[in-house]
Amino acid sequence: MKKLLVSLLIVLAADILHAQYNDPNFPKPTSGYGSDGVHTVDVISIVNLNFPGHPIKIYHPQDISTPVPTIFYSHAYGGTDPDNIIGVLEFIAKKGYAVVFVPYPTTTDVTVEERYGQLIAGFRKAVQLYPDILNTQKVGFLGHSFGGAASFGIAHECFTVDGWGENGRFIYALAQWYAYNLTPDDLNDFPENTKVLVEVFNDDTTNDHRMAIDIFNHISVSTEEKDFLLVPSSTVNGYTYSAIHNMPNTSAAFDALDYYAYYRFIDAISDYTFNGNITGKDMALGNGSAAQLTMPDGMANLQQFENPQAVIDQSNYEFKCSDDLNPRIEYCESVMSIPSYEFSVQLFPNPISDFLFIETQNSDKMEVVLYDTLGHETGIYKANENAIKIDLSHLAGGIYFAEINGKKEKIIKL
Repeated sequence: MKKLLVSLLIVLAADILHAQYNDPNFPKPTSGYGSDGVHTVDVISIVNLNFPGHPIKIYHPQDISTPVPTIFYSHAYGGTDPDNIIGVLEFIAKKGYAVVFVPYPTTTDVTVEERYGQLIAGFRKAVQLYPDILNTQKVGFLGHSFGGAASFGIAHECFTVDGWGENGRFIYALAQWYAYNLTPDDLNDFPENTKVLVEVFNDDTTNDHRMAIDIFNHISVSTEEKDFLLVPSSTVNGYTYSAIHNMPNTSAAFDALDYYAYYRFIDAISDYTFNGNITGKDMALGNGSAAQLTMPDGMANLQQFENPQAVIDQSNYEFKCSDDLNPRIEYCESVMSIPSYEFSVQLFPNPISDFLFIETQNSDKMEVVLYDTLGHETGIYKANENAIKIDLSHLAGGIYFAEINGKKEKIIKL
């Protein structure tokens, strides 16, 4: 649990970035999936008895008078303020759907299972109070990190116990943490019309990709109705699009990575699930189609896997698949057996105060390019040997990225 609190600090640091769209290379999509909708957004607040002072909120299209398909959002650990992800909440409502946001507490006296229960209770309360707005015959469960993993167990209960999603249901999980309240029997018992999209970020150093791979490989959803996507980082004209753990977890989408690797998939899987649009299937669940994987010119394309495999060693992650926190630790063995990435860079200390030391094992020279979380270059450092000492005392506290001979590492400046 101590590690979870440390991770919370990182999440909160990232959530401070309330940036507006400011991509120097590509405009926002103006048509098709990922483009902004036309509806006016209304927000309803509901008293949250499980977490006083943190209301349940419903974002919905004000100009539609009948119940609309509904997406239930489970936030990342510590992301209790919906303003942190207001961009995606409003995006969903502008497209003609409702989205329910339920905050849950993260104090150490509340268990993971209790948080799951509070999420379900909040979702059910919203549905009970506003049946004229929320259509539970067509539903989606969307979540990031802690919430990404929670979406599976919560969705299973709402599908099988409450009967939600009879006319359409999906789960879209990003950079997921450990999955609780989800037995092997549960994974084999998802309704036939369930669609699943799992997305991980190549430079995520928080959650081991093995957790996402485990659930994806074991869930009883056909290959045609599920997909696993890997989002890589890329640099275009000196601007870096960082595929890190908190990539979609900012108040507003501020570059093309947010729109093309996140918003357009919410849009597409909703259109396919709720409206039966096959064009949406080709985008969100295209099994490697050009529509699904192609990013704006110059950016690295997404990668799709039907049988995903882990290629990065567990030591790269804060939360490892083999950690005792993982209730599905027994299922890690098959995922862990895949050859792992051999690290050639040592970086210390991390977090840092003033000086950063870097050593390489397989190179006699070094080039280090430092970026902030918005992709802005803050310095270039070179050495004709396999070690370098860099003075970073001038930098403000926060998260930075050091690209070391082409390999990206996350560093924290205290």
